[in-house]
Order: sequence, then structure tokens, then C-alpha cells
Amino acid sequence: MTDAAPATAPLPEPRVGAPSMVRQLAAFVAIQAAATVFPFSVLAILAITLRVHVPGIYRYDLILLLCLLVQAAMVWTRLETRDELKVICVFHVLGIGLELYKTKMGSWAYPEPGWAKVGAVPLYSGFMYASVASYMCQAWRRFDLHLAGWTRSAPVVATAATIYGNFFSHHFLPDLRWVLTGVMCLLLVRASVSFVVCGVRRRMPIVVAMLLIGLFVWIGENAATFLGAWAYPNQTSGWRPVHIGKISSWALLAVISFIVVAELKHVKRRRVCGGTPPDLHEPVGPAP
Repeated sequence: MTDAAPATAPLPEPRVGAPSMVRQLAAFVAIQAAATVFPFSVLAILAITLRVHVPGIYRYDLILLLCLLVQAAMVWTRLETRDELKVICVFHVLGIGLELYKTKMGSWAYPEPGWAKVGAVPLYSGFMYASVASYMCQAWRRFDLHLAGWTRSAPVVATAATIYGNFFSHHFLPDLRWVLTGVMCLLLVRASVSFVVCGVRRRMPIVVAMLLIGLFVWIGENAATFLGAWAYPNQTSGWRPVHIGKISSWALLAVISFIVVAELKHVKRRRVCGGTPPDLHEPVGPAP
């Protein structure tokens, strides 16, 4: 994937004549919009296919075809790099694996017919998880993300793997979601991510960033279920808002996504640098 160039200077201090907060907020929103092109494209496809029916093709299959076309267009127009596409493919596979298990356990269902299915899971469903990965990669590049207080440690990776495993095991073992959330918060309590808007670098705790991503994914999930992408058991007789507790699940998925992307960037830089340990971190310096 495409990495931002390693930071070589401390974070810039606020100075007289810096862009106004209104301008920075507008730029922040614009960058976020650019980073969410694929997720919003998926929601648009869900909305369009709910109203527009193409003879001879099931809706789920049409959604898959359109998602593939959007991905191809993003790579062709260079909105997305080939390395970012590889990350998205990884998350697509991870998502399908989770979907296969969850639908079997009755957590949710895909009630419509389709040819492009594995068991009861339509292949387009992997793009829901790929959307999170797409946003992560796009935001990392467009905001020139750097990490502070981040430790590439075995406990962080092991906890992330356990969180993913808990999505499966909580059906027959005690749900460790909140225990694992607490452990991960302790591991990342000093970690923050810095980003650039209008030439000014700002910083946010990683835990807060992941919680915000979980919130917005939950909002997107409500939109997706409203558009018939899938249905939870309490939505079979009519749409209802997704339980607010799902925010925690999406926040944990965001943490896993972030760690996977960070690790893949580490591997990429190490390969490019010929074995030299990569530096995804920012130098110590003040931030606004």
C-alpha cells in the first residue's frame, strides 16, 4: 500500500495567520468525504437496487457486480492504489469468514435469493467490511497519518486476534467483549494518531478515533439494514434501529482494522527499505 513519507520534522505549532477553524473544519469534512467514497458508493448501490430491478439478475448479484465495478473504477482513476486494493481484499475474506459463521448461528440473515452466494452468505457482504478497510487506507493517506505512543507489541496483536476470535466464541463461551475492550484501552491509552488539515497537524487519542469510527459505522449499518442489505432477527417483521450496543462491536472491528493496516504498512516499509525497521511514528513535538 502507499505509505505517507516518514515524518522528518516535529509537529508544527499553531501560528498567527494559520487557517481559520471554519476553513479547517470544511477541509476536514472534504477529506473525510473523499476517504468514504467507497462506503458511500456501497450505500448508494443498496438504495438504487432497492428501487431499480434489472430483469434476469438477482438483486444481491447486481450489488456484487456494481461493487466490483466501483472498485475497478477507483483503481483505474487512482482514487485507490493497488496496495490498498490488496488490503481491501484481505478484509473481504475476513468478513466473509465472519459472515458464514454468524449467519449459521442466526445472528442475522440475507433473505433474498442470489447465485453468487457461499452457503447463505452473498459474496457482496464482504464489501461491508472492505468499506471499513477502504476508509482506513484512504484516511491514512489523505490525512498523512502518523502514530505517537504506538508500540508494535505482541500483546496488542494478540488482543486484536482474541477480539476477532471472540466474535465467534461468544456463542458458546462467555462473551469477553468488555474485558477485551478494557485490555485494549489499557494497551493503547498513551497512543494517539496525528493528522494534517490545511497544513496544521492535529492529534487525537486512538481510542477516541476508533470509538468515533464505530459510531459512524453503526449509523451506516442502520442505513444498510433499512435498505435491505441484511436483517437482524428483530427486523424480520419490519425495520427497526440497530441496537446501540453494536457501536462497541464496530469500534472493536475498527481497532482490528487499524492494527492490520498498521502491520501491513510496517511489512511494506520494511520490504521497501531493505530490512531497515520502518518508522510509522512521528517525532516528538507539540501539536495544536
